[in-house]
Amino acid sequence: MAGRYDLLIIGGGPAGLSAAIYGGRAKLKTLVINKGTVGGLVNTTREIVNYPGYSQISGSDLMLDFKKHAEGFGVEFLRDEVVSTDFSQETKIIKTKKGKEFAAKAVIIAGGSEPRLLNIPGEKRLRGSGVAYCATCDAEFFKGEDVVVIGSGDQAIEEGMYITKFAQKVTVIVLHDEGILDCNKISAERAFQNEKMEFVWNSTVEEVLGDESVEGVKIKNIKTGCSSELACQGVFFFVGMVPSTQYLKESGVGMDKRGYIPVGVMMETNLEGVYAAGDNRVKYLRQVVSAAGDGAAAAVAAERYIEELEAFNRSVLQSQQKVLILFFNALINESLEFCTLLEEVNGELQAAQAEGYRIVKLDIATKKNLAKKYGIEKVPSVVILDHGDEIGRLECSRDKEAVRRQLP
Repeated sequence: MAGRYDLLIIGGGPAGLSAAIYGGRAKLKTLVINKGTVGGLVNTTREIVNYPGYSQISGSDLMLDFKKHAEGFGVEFLRDEVVSTDFSQETKIIKTKKGKEFAAKAVIIAGGSEPRLLNIPGEKRLRGSGVAYCATCDAEFFKGEDVVVIGSGDQAIEEGMYITKFAQKVTVIVLHDEGILDCNKISAERAFQNEKMEFVWNSTVEEVLGDESVEGVKIKNIKTGCSSELACQGVFFFVGMVPSTQYLKESGVGMDKRGYIPVGVMMETNLEGVYAAGDNRVKYLRQVVSAAGDGAAAAVAAERYIEELEAFNRSVLQSQQKVLILFFNALINESLEFCTLLEEVNGELQAAQAEGYRIVKLDIATKKNLAKKYGIEKVPSVVILDHGDEIGRLECSRDKEAVRRQLP
């Protein structure tokens, strides 16, 4: 085991770094594992002008400030790639490509997402030098210039229209016959009416041209086979995004059909103690500021989860008094009624000057790991502990006397 941590964060983009700041400030022993340069996709953005407090800053410089802030709170960083996880137990296990294994009380998944690449010549080489994937991030840097948009889905057409607010002309390269776009009809109609937008039909882009920055694209007509060149200063690729969640396929973490992770308001996943923040989760806005907010929420939720976990260990597993762990479901009346009955029985025992028990009630909907740990398959269920060791279980009856007789 390479190390044990309170909080382990997978991903060093704005969500992961924000979570690290909050984790470190909360005095949690925190580790960030990032497979590339800290900052992720934000590093490819030449200038950011809409992050609060910074009128103008490069993406890489902003991420460096985030990292320094986290390091100031004692956060550790490791450049490695997570290849597998085991979230089935209270202690989470994370394994990396370099053969290291880590244990953590809570995990935040913040690996972000990546643009789907066409892998055509010039695309990777000129990324950040005219090749872009986010109109909100980069459109204003092409004021008065000619821009090419690749793609015809909702994202491509809607972001293409956004780019027209800055660019002189936006040319959309479309694979289909004239008049056919993959986007919704309303966006298509608006795009056709936009005087700054032009369309090249039945075509694909074969190459992005330019030495140090984009100078044009090479276009091929798929019907005639003829190629031509179109001068431009920017190329926006909108052929989809891919969440960085491939390593989670066998983890038990819930994902949608695209690989994005659904979460609740506290960034919690379907697994207790596991959170997701930033662009790898299902969300509306994918920006630095929203990712940072996600990270903060996830870290605070993880901190409280760890506190509850440690409180359970102290009050239950280390208790000198016998404990009744009552697993119930707050949505089932019979379950709630048994909670009341058990409390009455325990109160009567204490009134009769018997030792009595400490009752710890756990809603099975939110305490799935503990339910699994004790093999709970139905509710209500009661586990009897003495100094942390299980000494019996109750048959949960509505008969108060029958319940009393079962208590050792």
